[in-house]
Amino acid sequence: MRATWVVLTTGGRPDGLAAAVRSIAGQEVGTHTQDVLVIGNGVAVDAPPPARSLCLAENVGIAAGRNAGARTAEGEIIFFLDDDATCASYDLTAATLDAFGDDDRLGIISFRISDQSGHTQRRHVPRLRVGDASESSEVTTFLGGACAIRRTLIDEVGMYPGAFFYAMEETDLAWRALDAGWRIEYRGDLVVHHPPTTPSRHGRAARYTARNRVWLARRRLPAVFVPIYLAIWCALTLARARSISGAREAMVGFVTGLIEPAGERRPMRWSTVWRMTRLGRPPVL
Repeated sequence: MRATWVVLTTGGRPDGLAAAVRSIAGQEVGTHTQDVLVIGNGVAVDAPPPARSLCLAENVGIAAGRNAGARTAEGEIIFFLDDDATCASYDLTAATLDAFGDDDRLGIISFRISDQSGHTQRRHVPRLRVGDASESSEVTTFLGGACAIRRTLIDEVGMYPGAFFYAMEETDLAWRALDAGWRIEYRGDLVVHHPPTTPSRHGRAARYTARNRVWLARRRLPAVFVPIYLAIWCALTLARARSISGAREAMVGFVTGLIEPAGERRPMRWSTVWRMTRLGRPPVL
């Protein structure tokens, strides 16, 4: 089985990019093969060997940037890694490909993200009841900066919604994948190292997240759930806001999401709602 690693960069972390590529190049893949593709998102970048480069003329955002990588990738399994992250072990590629080989309905694997000390932030475990971060489980979403996706899933349900730019694009893809019968696994034993971060490191994070939550609901939820989902997340967003300006940004995002086109509406089936509920995360949370 062949893997293509896609590393997206805007050029601001050259040392991190070099470390990311080294950690991929050092993988012991056994009978598998792999290659590395660096996407320069609005920047000209010379990828550290053995990676090759694809430079986009403008910063099209995280979602569309990863889509460009997926279109160019040649592997059966496409791995995505942030440019400030590294593989924590030498067998990450091989173990991931083996897992896909053992289950032909496994569509996405979300890796455990930890810092160098082994600590995993709560928001990096894609389930409501986090528990032990090292415990693996089937989940309903994933982390886009440390994951692997089967190409046949992409061929069937499409890739990230490029208009999202940043935030919630993984959930949109995950819900489409679940609705098509694919499985998503969080693997606590497959680890990527990443320095501790906060979502606010991305400009206008609160605005994009709020807008995209509205778009997600309008695109994917049964009509009866849309107001419930938005009411819950509006209340949570305001309760978690750390400043008046942050709350204001979020409210602008919510309003923008309501008035701007959200894209094609294709709500999930009720059987998918029930499946997500059984997995511990009904689609209103």
